[in-house]
Amino acid sequence: MDRIAVLIPCYNEEQTIEKVVADVRRELPEAAVYVYDNNSTDRTVELAGAAGAVVRFEYAQGKGNVIRRMFREIEAECYLLLDGDDTYPVDCARAMVQKVLEHHADMVVGDRLSSTYFTENKRPFHNFGNSLMRFGINRLFHTDIKDIMTGYRAFSYEFVKTFPVISKGFEIETEMTIHAVNYHLQVENMVVEYRDRPKGSVSKLNTYSDGLKVIHKMMQLYKNYKPLQFFGAICLLLILAALILMIPIIAEYFDTGLVPRFPTLIVCGFLTLAGIQSFFAGMILDVLAAKDRRDFEYRMNKVSTRRRHGG
Repeated sequence: MDRIAVLIPCYNEEQTIEKVVADVRRELPEAAVYVYDNNSTDRTVELAGAAGAVVRFEYAQGKGNVIRRMFREIEAECYLLLDGDDTYPVDCARAMVQKVLEHHADMVVGDRLSSTYFTENKRPFHNFGNSLMRFGINRLFHTDIKDIMTGYRAFSYEFVKTFPVISKGFEIETEMTIHAVNYHLQVENMVVEYRDRPKGSVSKLNTYSDGLKVIHKMMQLYKNYKPLQFFGAICLLLILAALILMIPIIAEYFDTGLVPRFPTLIVCGFLTLAGIQSFFAGMILDVLAAKDRRDFEYRMNKVSTRRRHGG
């Protein structure tokens, strides 16, 4: 088992990967550096190997697929994850690693948004999307994560070996964040500098399609992890709609003693029944979610025991 493993997912990063690997080896000379190539068509693999990284491959396209492969294959006490595009200076890498090894953090978030991100990033919709996701997740899950979408993170062995990677693409960062928050893991924020990609280096993130996937993932995980709140909100909306439609019917009944709009009354009845069903569905799923959290603690204890005894 490595003491520190640096994980770098890559797809066509020949312009920057050699520098990133060299910077990591300078800052963390004792770490094992792994570059996982995701079907690059340029010289990424050649340059990463020449710089001293261990190069491995993931052939299913997508960042989530690469991270799933990394987490399955690498055994380490601490994992440092960063992108191969040279947007994250590694001068704070040791401090992030120390928060895991010495302060027992389960995940350390490299917070770009509190430093230079909004001035360095030249894509305004990316800036807006990051702010929106931070606001949404912090409000929905009652937490205070400073940067939801950052690709610069450090993890404990326990986090990596109990985290089920479901996402295939760039939604993976959202999934990591919500997983940590839902299971009450120790998450720490560390402000890191951010610099935009060098000229000629192209982002693989599609602002609109990937942004929609991230929002969908956030709502999906909210439904899975907070079912009573999710279905309770649907219940309230349905009951409110039924009441709004019912008010003129009741008013007309008191005025004339007649109920001439029976179709509307029937719709109100169905809306009310649907709201009640939604509420009870949320209650049942909330019990299952609570059981899942208890089972997760059991899995965490097993993984922690395995690490302490060396496998």
